[in-house]
Amino acid sequence: MYESFYNFREKPFSLLPDSGFLYLSNKHRMALTLLEYGLMNQAGFTVISGDIGTGKTTLIRQLLNQIDDSIRVGLISNTHQTFGDLMQWIALAYDLPHHDKNKVELYQDFMDFIIKEYARGRRTVLIVDEAQNMSAETLEELRMLSNVNADKDQVLQIILVGQRELRDTLRRPDLVQFAQRIGVDYHLEPLDEQETIDYIRHRCEKAGGSIDLFTEKACHQVYEATGGVPRLINLLCDTTLVYGYAEQREHIDARLVSDVARDKQQGGLFAQNKSTVTPERQVSAVPAAVKTLQPVGASNPQPRKNGQLRIAIAAESELLRIYLSRLLSEYSITAVAEIPLTAQSLKSLEGMELDALLVELDQQPDQINDELYSLLESWKQPVLFNDSLATEASLSQPNREEYGRKLSEKLFSLVPHAPQSVA
Repeated sequence: MYESFYNFREKPFSLLPDSGFLYLSNKHRMALTLLEYGLMNQAGFTVISGDIGTGKTTLIRQLLNQIDDSIRVGLISNTHQTFGDLMQWIALAYDLPHHDKNKVELYQDFMDFIIKEYARGRRTVLIVDEAQNMSAETLEELRMLSNVNADKDQVLQIILVGQRELRDTLRRPDLVQFAQRIGVDYHLEPLDEQETIDYIRHRCEKAGGSIDLFTEKACHQVYEATGGVPRLINLLCDTTLVYGYAEQREHIDARLVSDVARDKQQGGLFAQNKSTVTPERQVSAVPAAVKTLQPVGASNPQPRKNGQLRIAIAAESELLRIYLSRLLSEYSITAVAEIPLTAQSLKSLEGMELDALLVELDQQPDQINDELYSLLESWKQPVLFNDSLATEASLSQPNREEYGRKLSEKLFSLVPHAPQSVA
């Protein structure tokens, strides 16, 4: 989508943990240094905590990339409230047989495994991500496992990574023996304002783009909206680039960032993480025929007194939904809902005050699936079918305002007693 427009080799703000994009702020550098220190100095337990989205898992990925063959690593990354038998998860982490074995047998197999690895000159390290989900009883089991470290060398080292709740659990009086065995402990805080600016520029540069793509004021606005939490920064910046591409902006300014942050306030800041669908076909800017479907028994809603039409936009591509919403807003049309083109999404509009529904299609209405077509056929408000290929083409054309004007006129013409659209 926006990658080629902004000269990126890949998306710079992916939500997936990627150590290749790791930005080592002072906080992250300290956390990584302490992880490395814990391994080198054979700390029995190392604990790294941090709030949601602060980059803990990315640090673990970086650590794993640095570990050499002298260390055998097992990773448990899918802990949850119904975690179950710890020994089975440990067996899975080290590819040990676990089917049809009881807890005692699994424990003995793991002890034998650790001793064999030690005899070969290798230490065993167990890393537990999302460890805040583990109960106090499970954590106590981990402490008991560490009793294998009877001599000077640490045969088994354990690294716990989790949210702030992990620290709260470890402060419990019944886990005091566990807490006393923690050799390294660090809590990862969000980025400060300057670190947020450097983080955005770092990721843009790593992806092959310009470090000045986001203006300095835009970076400040990102910090204000996200509080410096890397995952929220990624989410906000990625969506802002979609908006920027929709408007063919060469640079991202503070106003655009503010608009995106406001759009994501529904249900709480960044409560929804919409998927992005890439329009893959490029076509000439020839306005396609626009079909209208006026369902039998459709109502004749009156537009608002201020002349604004209230519409919902249904399209497969999030880019087109954003683009059309902003384009049509210049012509006295308010998009009160922007939804994917699915039956389930259309059902969510029931009861909403709308004057018309704009549906972006790259195929004929009678070629869509039966459930979706049935919903459209019985729709209570006027429906305008528009060719999404023509809309995509208008993105890169200098006369996009003309495209918006013609589309708005078609929408206004569907609603009885509606005033003329305002250019």
